Amino acid sequence: MRHLLNSLYVTTQGAYLARDGETVAVRVEHETRLRVPLHTLGGIVCFGQVSCSPPLMQLCAERGVRIAFLSEYGKFWSRVEGPVSGNVLLRRQQYRWADDADKSAEIARAVVIAKVANQRTVLLRGLRDYPESAGNQEMKSAAEYLERQLVMLRQPMSLDSVRGVEGDTARYYFSVFDHLIVAGKDDFFFQGRNRRPPLDNMNALLSFLYTLLVHDVRSALETVGLDPAVGYLHRDRPGRPSLALDIMEELRPVLADRLALSLVNRRQIKGKGFKTTETGAVVMDDETRKEVLVAYQKRKQEELHHPFINEKIAFGLIPHAQALLLSRYIRGDLDGYPPYFWK
Repeated sequence: MRHLLNSLYVTTQGAYLARDGETVAVRVEHETRLRVPLHTLGGIVCFGQVSCSPPLMQLCAERGVRIAFLSEYGKFWSRVEGPVSGNVLLRRQQYRWADDADKSAEIARAVVIAKVANQRTVLLRGLRDYPESAGNQEMKSAAEYLERQLVMLRQPMSLDSVRGVEGDTARYYFSVFDHLIVAGKDDFFFQGRNRRPPLDNMNALLSFLYTLLVHDVRSALETVGLDPAVGYLHRDRPGRPSLALDIMEELRPVLADRLALSLVNRRQIKGKGFKTTETGAVVMDDETRKEVLVAYQKRKQEELHHPFINEKIAFGLIPHAQALLLSRYIRGDLDGYPPYFWK
């Protein structure tokens, strides 16, 4: 099992990353603010106007440390990485299965089953943690609906049908998501999912966390030799990491939604940390973004039991575990893909 390495998130505008021996030196206005040994890093994520020296990019490419460049507000721009590695036979089989409607539907159905089950668990946790909260009846009804959909998903169905169930359950889940927010309701509310750009504080927070999660899932898939661009639930589109989005679906409720709710309900972030731009997009300020990044890294260090491999692993290793399990299924070492179910 891969060790859980830290990601270095650089949010200071104008920062310059350089190689200093075997370490990454973060410099701001010619002053070195931080040094991090490269062997402790799994990746570097740069937000906004952050640049890297060619020697550092070369060293990162040689050591398998990927550098991602995002906008200041979390929109993906590009990645820098070394030569593509991985089992060519594994990727060829991955591509064959992506062209096979039955195989695509099978993997997509497994992913959606886990996503719906994990969404239901989020609702049940909310009911347990806040039993006197308004909207509990609506959440109970939504959880019951998700349970009925899980029964339906046990039967084989076409890929279009799987996508239809996924869309319907997502609408039900998000229709009661606002009831899970129990603090700071003047600043944090949820009236529906919106993105590109997010139009309220909660959607801005969720979109930012989803960006971090898809980055981690993509790295995990590349580590085991799978092509993150060729998926089963999400179809091919230039520039879209479809397989990473597939695996992210089952992890979204666990690693992003619950963290967002925790940050808001525990008042770790405040409404004043968000601002609306001239275009109507809502973005986080630097301080809030750093608070979210620290919380995300801490959550990745927490341990939990993985039901399939029957081991305790860190939250942050779940994408790697799922990528490994999917690769083993595609190779023929497993009879099916075991998605992740959160308990």
